[in-house]
Amino acid sequence: MDTVPLRDHWLLEVGKHPRRNEVAPVPAVVPGSVHQDLLANGLIDDPLLGLHEIDALWVGRRSWRYRRPLALTTDAERVDLVFDGLDTLATITVGDTVVGRTRNMHRRYRFDVTDLIGPDDRELTVDFASAQEFSDAAARELAPALPNATGTTFQYVRKMACSYGWDWGPVLATAGIWREPRLEAWSTARIAGFRPQTTLTHGVGVVELAVELERTSTGAGRPLDAEITVTSDGRRTTRTLRIDVDELRETIRIDEPAVWWPHGYGEPRLSELTFRLWEGDRLLDERHHRIGFRSVRIDETEDDHGRAFTLVVNDVPLFARGVNWIPDDLLLARVTPEQLDERLGQARAANVDLVRVWGGGVFEDRHFYERCDELGLLVWQDFLFACAAYPEEDPLAGEVEAEVRDNLDRLSPHPSIVVWNGNNENFLGHENWNWKPLIGDRTWGRGYYLDLLPRLVAELDPFRPYTAGSPWSGSEERHPNDPRYGSVHAWTKDDYLAYRNTAPRYVSEFGNQGPATWTTLVDAIGGVPASPEAPEFTHRQRMVNGNALIGESIERHFGGAADLASWHFLASLNQCRANQTAIDHWRSRWPDTAGAVLWQLNDCWPAVSWSVIDSAGRPKPMYTALQQSFAPRTISVQPRDGRPVLVVANQTLEPWSDEFVVRRMSLSGTALDRHTLPVTVEANSVAIVDLPARLTSWTHPKREFAVVEAASSGQRAWWYGVEDRDFELIPGALDVAVTRFDDHDEYRLTATSLVKDVLIQPDRAGAVSCDAEGFFTMLPGDVKVVRLFASGSAALRLPDADGDPWVVANLNDVLARSRSGPGAQVAGVAAVRPDEIATSGPAAS
Repeated sequence: MDTVPLRDHWLLEVGKHPRRNEVAPVPAVVPGSVHQDLLANGLIDDPLLGLHEIDALWVGRRSWRYRRPLALTTDAERVDLVFDGLDTLATITVGDTVVGRTRNMHRRYRFDVTDLIGPDDRELTVDFASAQEFSDAAARELAPALPNATGTTFQYVRKMACSYGWDWGPVLATAGIWREPRLEAWSTARIAGFRPQTTLTHGVGVVELAVELERTSTGAGRPLDAEITVTSDGRRTTRTLRIDVDELRETIRIDEPAVWWPHGYGEPRLSELTFRLWEGDRLLDERHHRIGFRSVRIDETEDDHGRAFTLVVNDVPLFARGVNWIPDDLLLARVTPEQLDERLGQARAANVDLVRVWGGGVFEDRHFYERCDELGLLVWQDFLFACAAYPEEDPLAGEVEAEVRDNLDRLSPHPSIVVWNGNNENFLGHENWNWKPLIGDRTWGRGYYLDLLPRLVAELDPFRPYTAGSPWSGSEERHPNDPRYGSVHAWTKDDYLAYRNTAPRYVSEFGNQGPATWTTLVDAIGGVPASPEAPEFTHRQRMVNGNALIGESIERHFGGAADLASWHFLASLNQCRANQTAIDHWRSRWPDTAGAVLWQLNDCWPAVSWSVIDSAGRPKPMYTALQQSFAPRTISVQPRDGRPVLVVANQTLEPWSDEFVVRRMSLSGTALDRHTLPVTVEANSVAIVDLPARLTSWTHPKREFAVVEAASSGQRAWWYGVEDRDFELIPGALDVAVTRFDDHDEYRLTATSLVKDVLIQPDRAGAVSCDAEGFFTMLPGDVKVVRLFASGSAALRLPDADGDPWVVANLNDVLARSRSGPGAQVAGVAAVRPDEIATSGPAAS
């Protein structure tokens, strides 16, 4: 088979521009989108910056044309025009002949153009109609419109739902050729379908291979040769077959194969699978995939608490340390393999072992899943239904089935994919969001989730489990978000301490908001806003009452914020506290609770949202908090039955024996009492250890605290008797000295009393990285050295009178600032004086 990429020589025709009467065709980038081409040619401003999103809304309401010359010289019997992604309502024309029409961005398309092209140029045009106009018209035709969570009409067309706007993202209704187009010239036969499903049974690796062929008219019925090669752990197994059928099913067993393990439990060892199709000595087509041998199931055993929902990989039950994934950019073609590598690498470095690809986005590209395969990241893959009632009639129903078949075929080789999920929150919406009166006796998607999807998974991918929804209790006889059964979404407007009153079986969504890093927000807005209520700032908050809820939590726990910088610090800290409270508590409930999947890992624009990494790729403070709470071995102090207990969580396959030193201390560092607890925790287990009452009984609760420290690792856990707003923290208790080196600045931090929640904000110094991002607490006398690294030869800004005083901040000083007003200086950073700054390299230390 010969492949001719069609990436170059495209033009985009721009019609009905709101600010220009006539615009000549402009160069277009393929793969890409209309928004990208308009932006590159100066016809719109970046819709992710400022308030430009509003000015670009017209783009989604227009029709667009892409065109380029098309010519090919070949002696192949067949030439196909292939599109891996068209967004969304496209008409494809070669010369004067319409070769196809599409209405689904989640499918691949192939059109026979053998008789339409030759050595002379003909024009290939791809016309895109407005998906928004189409779906609005469909909703009017079926009035009253079926309900959804956003008040738009996204469920009437198979397009990325979140491009219509979501509670974390902008409205950016794209159109364009968003994945690779090409010509494929072939003869006799080609591989049309290829599904290698793998499992592991009693140490034997099994490949169930399904191959479907398409033939030319002259190739029909001709015998061909197939060669299958599996290479695992350095050993090669080869099988040759003579075939005269168009559907091949073959089972291959591999003794003692390389075993694929998820991150944290072993190595994600991959094997190689190659399938070649021959006619004599002529290679007709081939497929090559890396595969992984592992078993996967969901344990749903009935017990005294309801029914388990535990992911079991290679017969090891797992507490899923997960994150939800949204598209990393709403202009999808801008996401590069390097960007995916960075983001998924950040997930693994945060001790994440499961990524849930959320159903309002897209099926990601091959590189995404290959990287998850390599990193040992489990993938919970949603089918693309989210927060809406969906019609089940044609043409939508036919599109759904074709889309699912296509993606089951495309994604089946990847061992990282371990769960197929029917939908996001649609059962929940049906029960809780007043949908039933609006739906009446019409279809709403139930048939997809309980009939079509499980039937297709059973037919095409039977080795992976399927669950009908997230959340889903396993039965229509129960509420879909019943915490005793299945997966739940733990969303509440109660204070985050209420998480400690819950013990769900598996949490597939929960989270709390925090702002993007300071630089990301300021760059997006174009300056520092006056307050969190400034219009250019609230434009970045898409949750109804989102900033008000953050403000209420800040008031409840910290007593309020003096100014925007204090608000940014406290909102970031509040996000960490809330999510750590939830994760630490649910891990303590293992094995009854078997997963916590945080909403969300990443962001698609600069915002106040639930993410732990902002849209510029900068880790928010929550990133470090996630890294700590998802560590394989953790300690925390939590209330249990009215008293504080030590929780020692060991999510490794080896026992953990350690001594834990418990101290009751004063703010100034005096040890008021001390006790040592020897603890052994079995593999993949949690120990709950009572703390001596005298160590958590306060004489002066506003000036005392308890700290538990692991002797071997130095891990610490903290316990306080009052909220921070009432705690008498001492301001100015952190001394900061800075030494300048050629490529970094070194900060030496010394605590003179308890200093809570020190935050290093490297972006505010112009740094690109830091070895201590996130909040950490220091005991009196602690010394910590932190390094901030610049990009290239750029000099970092110093936190003195001429720099940003918030590069190093801490809760002691922020609370003092809030109590005394915004004019108060951040005392710890003010301790840095110019004469403490060295100006040369390592010798200066």
